[in-house]
Amino acid sequence: MTDILDGYEVSWVPSVTEVEQEEWDKLAKPAQFPFLEWNWLRLVEQSKSASPETGWLPAHLLVRTEGRLVGLAPLYVRDQSDGEFIFDRVWFEVAQKGGIAYYPKVVGMSPFTPASGYKFLIADDVCSAKITDIICHTIDRFCSVNGLGSCAFNFADTDWVSGMDKYGYAAWQHQGYVWRNNDFRDFDHWLTTLNSNRRKTVRRERKTLRNEDIRIETLTGYEIPEEYFSMMYACYESTNDKFGVWSCKYLNADFFRGLKKSMRENLLFIVAYSGDNPDPIAFSMYVFSGDKLWGRYWGCFEEVRFLHFELCYYTPIEWAIANGIRTYDPGMGGEHKARRGFFSTPSYSLHKFTERSMDLTFKTYIQEVNTLENGYITEMNKLMPFGKIPTDEDA
Repeated sequence: MTDILDGYEVSWVPSVTEVEQEEWDKLAKPAQFPFLEWNWLRLVEQSKSASPETGWLPAHLLVRTEGRLVGLAPLYVRDQSDGEFIFDRVWFEVAQKGGIAYYPKVVGMSPFTPASGYKFLIADDVCSAKITDIICHTIDRFCSVNGLGSCAFNFADTDWVSGMDKYGYAAWQHQGYVWRNNDFRDFDHWLTTLNSNRRKTVRRERKTLRNEDIRIETLTGYEIPEEYFSMMYACYESTNDKFGVWSCKYLNADFFRGLKKSMRENLLFIVAYSGDNPDPIAFSMYVFSGDKLWGRYWGCFEEVRFLHFELCYYTPIEWAIANGIRTYDPGMGGEHKARRGFFSTPSYSLHKFTERSMDLTFKTYIQEVNTLENGYITEMNKLMPFGKIPTDEDA
């Protein structure tokens, strides 16, 4: 169905494949956030990892002028919150107590991807404010007509967040992690920023692996053997199985098999081997674009002390420095990231509720919630093991 709004054609599509890849990516690629690109979303949807059967109904919003795509909002209609990594159970309970329907809702995000970067994708030769107005107005009407409880944009692009308050969206702050490249020459240069105890710990952990004859290899693009994609899925599956009900196993084998034909230019695999054995004992998988790196999944076939730290922190940092990466998002996790040089940093989700009383309740209390979360971020950063900022004299 296509509507005409202020001279623009507005339509909804039930799959990213309803849009030509070149047309979609002309808007998506400049954002340098590969999780919103056509191939990534196609794999998530066609593998049925994100499908109506798993609680993700694609409803992507397109804006055209004279037939040309000039704006789009990747969106999903949801009847639950699994896989969003925005833990909104408390707001669901508030709605329930008030007799307000919380589901279904509309969510803008890349499914199963707790990495900041979501925003409307808009051509650079049109008025961004105008297209944003049209998208927000259309979403409001869609929610109202179809009885949807709310719209949320999860892990929103940080620079995009501040402009959305005028459309009625309130920001909810969450704690995440980031490593920043302060023009380090190499891994040892980065180590000089850590305090003495932490430097010794990192060197000891890496030396222990070398002494146990653990070899580490970094592979990108078509350097990655095809059979490694199925092995990466096996690692991903086994890691999640260890967490039982807390598992985050949302992607299936078809998704990982599909990666070997798509997205290779954005993929980094870090692989561990034992001695001369050619069979990997562990994998970690990363996505990169421009000067950004995102840690996604990890797992092992053989438990080795300190191997997780090597594959998920030290080698990625070393690779990032060597390849001009400015920021590395290691994914969600606990205090061990802070103790290994990752800053706690805020990420944001944006929320707007259809029911006026629920919207008012959320906006009344979210600032208090954000203040508490900001305090937690501050406390986490006090755990950072920094000694001093390196200078040229440390060369």
